[in-house]
Amino acid sequence: MRKTLFAGSIAALALMLAGCDKPAEEKATGTESGGSTTAATSASADARPAAFAQCAACHAVEAGKHGVGPSLAGVFGTKAGDVPGYAFSDPMKASGLIWDEQTLDSYLTNPMKMVPGTRMTYYGMSDPADRKAVIDYLKTLR
Repeated sequence: MRKTLFAGSIAALALMLAGCDKPAEEKATGTESGGSTTAATSASADARPAAFAQCAACHAVEAGKHGVGPSLAGVFGTKAGDVPGYAFSDPMKASGLIWDEQTLDSYLTNPMKMVPGTRMTYYGMSDPADRKAVIDYLKTLR
């Protein structure tokens, strides 16, 4: 039982860390594992930009399916901290943010600076092209 629990914990940790960053050569070419960073036109996994792997470590894209973070389905244009079925931090609920392009770009640059006290322990996405690709993808999720 302990070996199974330990192995499961290691696998979950490896999955989370896999999306944390990618090598510089992948950033330069815009590909990851043979994929493309072309703008998403649907909510399918194939349409996800490579940069979204960082988000997918904690967030699902299916409505009502929450991971460590809330589902990102339909999040574009909504009020921060207002996804049904997810327990947000008080600072996020009180932020008054609306998830539009400008707000998402600022937030994804440095979430903990924009909403001090958020539970999202992510240090930010520094590449503006990656942020744009992720935001364009979030717009497609309904």
